[in-house]
Amino acid sequence: MKSRFGLQFSAFTRRLSRLVRSVRFRLMLWSLGIITLILAGFSVFIYTQQARDIQYDSQNRVAQMSRALFTVFHDSTVNLVSPDDSGNVVGNAPGPAAPIDRSRSPIFQSYDIAALVSPAGKVNQKVGPASDSDLAAVLKTWLNGGSSTGLLVTGAISPAASGAAAGQNYYFLLAPLPADWLSTGILVIGTPIDPNGRLPALALNLGLGSLAILLITLVGGYWLAGRVMRPVQTITRAAQKISETDLTRRINLGTRDELGELADTFDQMLGRLQSAFDRQRQFTADASHELRTPLTIIELETERALDRRRKPEEYQRALEVIQGENETMARLVTDLLTLARMDAGQAPLKREPLDLSDLALEIVERLQPLANHRQVTLVSGDLPEVPIQGDRQYLIQMLTNLVENALKYAGENDKTVTVETGCCQGDDPPRGWVRVIDNGPGIPPEHLPHLFDRFYRADKARGHLDDLSSSTSSGLGLAIVQWIAVAHGGGASVTSQVGKGSTFEVWLPLL
Repeated sequence: MKSRFGLQFSAFTRRLSRLVRSVRFRLMLWSLGIITLILAGFSVFIYTQQARDIQYDSQNRVAQMSRALFTVFHDSTVNLVSPDDSGNVVGNAPGPAAPIDRSRSPIFQSYDIAALVSPAGKVNQKVGPASDSDLAAVLKTWLNGGSSTGLLVTGAISPAASGAAAGQNYYFLLAPLPADWLSTGILVIGTPIDPNGRLPALALNLGLGSLAILLITLVGGYWLAGRVMRPVQTITRAAQKISETDLTRRINLGTRDELGELADTFDQMLGRLQSAFDRQRQFTADASHELRTPLTIIELETERALDRRRKPEEYQRALEVIQGENETMARLVTDLLTLARMDAGQAPLKREPLDLSDLALEIVERLQPLANHRQVTLVSGDLPEVPIQGDRQYLIQMLTNLVENALKYAGENDKTVTVETGCCQGDDPPRGWVRVIDNGPGIPPEHLPHLFDRFYRADKARGHLDDLSSSTSSGLGLAIVQWIAVAHGGGASVTSQVGKGSTFEVWLPLL
């Protein structure tokens, strides 16, 4: 039983720890904290304003009561005869003609205080819940530096008082009577600051209301945070289901907010990854296929030569076939290494000022023997000066691949390949170009967008030439051409018409 309880407790603590560490909990906590600060500031503001208004009302009340009593004392100028301790009348002591009468002013309430204190500090008359000691304490406070406009006394009334006066803070107004009046002394008028207990009730209501709002905020914040984080959970679940062998899944969140943009970016990234993996798989399959063909031919030629004793010329023929296939594989491996280095960023360009027309003329002269062997007329067209900055080795390789490709697919009759260069000064930025033009059979339009893809051939039947003395195609030459052009800040394109030939163009920014 303990073990089961321990497992349940451990699972609960793990869930609680995961909840506390979650973004959902932090969002809820932040919203709760902000609402708490807002409610606290609002409650303090409301309570302070209400307390100030109540005190202002008390000031107005004592002012009205003082005016009413001043009228009473002004109208009564008869001396008040006061008995001594033995009951005998003592002289003509100054005093009001009538006792303090609260009924003269409807504003007076049972908890209000009104008293007449002699200059010697003796309480002559009083009404209200205050005792003589309470009034003496108020008078002492006022004499020790109280305000001339009023005096706020906390706990002025003794605990023995009952009713509305018990535990109240009073606001007092002390005013000396004029010396020419028969009644002299100090008039003390007081009223409780909050006789009806509005401030405690307000504090209670603000506290209960704030707690209710915080509870609603807690529940609503948790729900809202969960709703906000739901797309993130969708993205997480989708990412967990995606593997290297299955990149076809997409999130497709369908919202236009920031999380929707994140999901769309994630989908685009998956698309790029899928394309990259597809190209890698296709690249591996194509490379395997390209290598398998010459290996199969070498194996067949070797088995045929070793099957029985043959004439020397038959052995020579077999060795020539093996040599040609070996050249094919060597060229393919070289191109694969070149592309791998280019993709890995391990093929830095050594830029230097060059003339593109000089490079084109050099390639024409170098490949002239190959053109003669294939009975192709290789000529140079207009070659104006085209100043560029680039890597000589890579540009030579680029032009060589273009010209060799044109020599392979030149026309059957009157085979001609033309190499020319030029400048486009009106472009922004200005750029130079080189074109390799052949009069071959042309390329159908549906093949043009894929010509620079790796291992792509428009005429797959011509992927392996019968002429073993010539350099064979690896299907990577045009892909290398495009990479070199792009690496130099340019590009490559092709235009073709079936039956009329093709034109390959590479453009590069001018120096």
